[in-house]
Parts: sequence; structure tokens; C-alpha cells
Amino acid sequence: MIIPIKRDGEVEEWAIIELQGDLKFDSADTTNKYIGDVHFSKSGTPIFIIGIHVLHGKEIALPKPFAVLQKKDNETDKVADNSELQVEYIVKALVTKKLVFRSRPKPIIKNVPKCN
Repeated sequence: MIIPIKRDGEVEEWAIIELQGDLKFDSADTTNKYIGDVHFSKSGTPIFIIGIHVLHGKEIALPKPFAVLQKKDNETDKVADNSELQVEYIVKALVTKKLVFRSRPKPIIKNVPKCN
């Protein structure tokens, strides 16, 4: 079976985020939940901010990149009782790197002025 893989315009580049430990949520549904922000320092070090905690990590290139595919079913010629179904996969993104955060999160503390 031959499965065509097509690219639509510009392909996004994604990264995998690897954390040590667990993320805990109040609800069981974690779909489309906001977790935090990822920023990069001037030197290229990834910084992950989750709530009032900050994690510093490093960027690692994956030895083999991954492709994020979307399956697209196209019904074509219906012949009697047998229907022929043509399947396509569209490349949505490529994953070529991962951001690894191995250290414990550090609290973000603002300077509090002292009262005299």
C-alpha cells in the first residue's frame, strides 16, 4: 500500500519538552490547558516559567526527527458494495529538538521593601 505524504506550504517546527517529575492539575481534563511560558535567553538557554516557578534547561537536537502527521480520508470511486478509500497524510510539523529541564523549579521572588 502506498500512502502519499504531502506538505501544505510552510511546515512548522516543534520541540518536545522533557521535565523531571509530575505536573498536577485540579481537574482530570488536561486538554488545551495553559501550563506556562517558554523563553530563550540571549545565549539560547531555554527558560520555562510555570506559575511562580522558573526552570532553566538546555536544548538538544534529536538524533532522528519526528513528523507530526494529520490523516485525511478521501472517498473516491464507489464500486458496487466495495468502496475504495484513499488515505493521505499531511505533514503538519517537524520535531527536530527537545528542551530538557532536569533541575528542580526555583521560586520567583520579588524584592520586598523593608518597612521601618
